[in-house]
Amino acid sequence: MPHQAPSRRDFLFSAAACAAAALLPASLRAAAPAAGVSWPIGCFNRPWSKWSFDETLDAIKAAGYQTTGLLTETKDDPFIAARATPEYLAALKQKLSSRGLKANMGALRVKNEAPLAEAIADVRQQVANAQTLGLEFALTFGVDQPEHYSQYYKVMADAAAFARERGVKLVLKPHGGGSGAAEEILRSMKEVAHPNFKIWYDAGNIIHYTGKDPVTELEPIAEHVTGFCAKDCAGLKADVMVQFGTGKVDFAAVLRKLKAVGFNGPVMVECCQVGDTPAATMANARANRLFLEKVLANV
Repeated sequence: MPHQAPSRRDFLFSAAACAAAALLPASLRAAAPAAGVSWPIGCFNRPWSKWSFDETLDAIKAAGYQTTGLLTETKDDPFIAARATPEYLAALKQKLSSRGLKANMGALRVKNEAPLAEAIADVRQQVANAQTLGLEFALTFGVDQPEHYSQYYKVMADAAAFARERGVKLVLKPHGGGSGAAEEILRSMKEVAHPNFKIWYDAGNIIHYTGKDPVTELEPIAEHVTGFCAKDCAGLKADVMVQFGTGKVDFAAVLRKLKAVGFNGPVMVECCQVGDTPAATMANARANRLFLEKVLANV
């Protein structure tokens, strides 16, 4: 088909469009090419741990989330703990699916003072429970006491291999002690020495436990990060159950650095201000989701 030259009408339309764009404020013209990112944003159960898990899931759904993480055990909900029965796990799966929610993570608890064989067996059962629930990640908080470091690394090396065989990814969350900041995290990764042992970064915890700058601490470990636990914090040992933007975490700078190394989510809201009711807490969790969406749109 022969090429057709642009009509006078096409020319005038294009000229008008260019003229209109030129009239936009410079800030808007500069922002236009920045597409941002659309990483999945989920929410942990932690803000509702004093209420039932049914109320928790209803609130997470109402706050606009589709994904949750099983972070904080309660007396009624062991989640992936070794004591969880097959009947409990089946009922838990049903609670999630009936609300159209998906859980992507379960938190591990390590028996650091138990004999090595017992500690390994207990963590293996937790990983098996995570597999039963169809979880993608099993999360460890690291270890606090130096006298437990050596055994912890052995337990995690075994868990990393055991989890990979079952399609579960083992991840470490900054939490003080042996996972306090970059130096300790890198030491843990070196000692565990397994490709199925990565990081879920927590900028708020870097501040809370060490007082260090989470952007600086992210630099040497960013390439190993496969998830982000979102919380804010105003200073060393300060409260973390707060609204985003009220503390010292520079979310844009942290997420921009993760984007630069190819990170692709998930981003999981861990904290918000806890209200007097599940609904009040839900409103705060929703506000933190909207905060993150605005940040991600400009990363």
